[in-house]
Amino acid sequence: MSSAMCKTTSTPWARRLAAATIALGSCLALAGPAGSAGAAPADPVPTVFFGDSYTSNFGIAPVNNQDSERGWCFQATDNYPAVATRRLADKAITLDVQSDVSCGGALVHHFWEKQELPFGAGELPAQQDALKQDTQLAVGSMGGNTLGFNRILKQCSDELRQPSLLPGDPVDRDEPAAKCGEFFETGDGKQWLDDQFERVGGELEELLERIGYFAPDAKRVLVGYPRLVPEDTTKCLTAAPGQTHLPFADIPQDALPVLDQIQKRLNDAMKKAATDGGADFVDLYAGTGSNTACDGVDRGIGGLLEDSELELLGTKIPWYAHPNEKGRDIQAGRVAAKIEEVLNR
Repeated sequence: MSSAMCKTTSTPWARRLAAATIALGSCLALAGPAGSAGAAPADPVPTVFFGDSYTSNFGIAPVNNQDSERGWCFQATDNYPAVATRRLADKAITLDVQSDVSCGGALVHHFWEKQELPFGAGELPAQQDALKQDTQLAVGSMGGNTLGFNRILKQCSDELRQPSLLPGDPVDRDEPAAKCGEFFETGDGKQWLDDQFERVGGELEELLERIGYFAPDAKRVLVGYPRLVPEDTTKCLTAAPGQTHLPFADIPQDALPVLDQIQKRLNDAMKKAATDGGADFVDLYAGTGSNTACDGVDRGIGGLLEDSELELLGTKIPWYAHPNEKGRDIQAGRVAAKIEEVLNR
């Protein structure tokens, strides 16, 4: 096959890979073959789940491998990959889960680089190592940590700036939390945010290309993040039933729409990366506007300082705005529906 027939790519990794394969006289189809029409496969589908804390479902107990170093991934035994797999099995669609390597704190580049665990607990291999030549489906969520959403939250909250398990520092500690909305819309804060989004887009592109390389037949599904802040932010001025903290703690109300705009921009960046890379996208943001952290009994997101189901040294760990069981079930339902659609294509 001539080099002119090879698919062009834009990331440095992809360009180096393409040059190497052309030199060998072959063309590597990074994106994998397009799906063909027909019913879902009768045989089990070899599947790998990857991702960060929204895939591992931090905050939901019990935790997988809690007695090993992987316990620091806070991967719930019943995370959305596990629940979606069961829902698909009920429809006679069987996933042969080769691995679920989702891990709290993972950045996009941990898909191809080792991830250091907190408190010197060790390191984990690159998530791409779980992919096999026979993997037919790769599903997961990544991007929020690379964007630095934890740092954004800390920029907006004096309470979160106190020592906690939430990693990272504010973007600029010298800027007061009370003015974080203005900070991210002008000057250095806006420039930092623009740079972060450029990085997220490029690294997600590389992630999808790498799946196509290591698992050429895999259908790729990138899963977005559920919506955190509602359109009507006055709902965030009331604590959820049984709670004492507001859903977003001390983050100013005028900063909440800015946080929502940032999350919407991340959702759009993830959707674009999936579309440009020939992958499928699960748009959770678009369908969870009534299940935000501020929706009381209907909330699918645990409040920033609301106690989660996990304990560390006898102390409850806050949700830090992660999906609770209701939110996990929403994730699982949307992901299962997308997988069914992809496999029936």
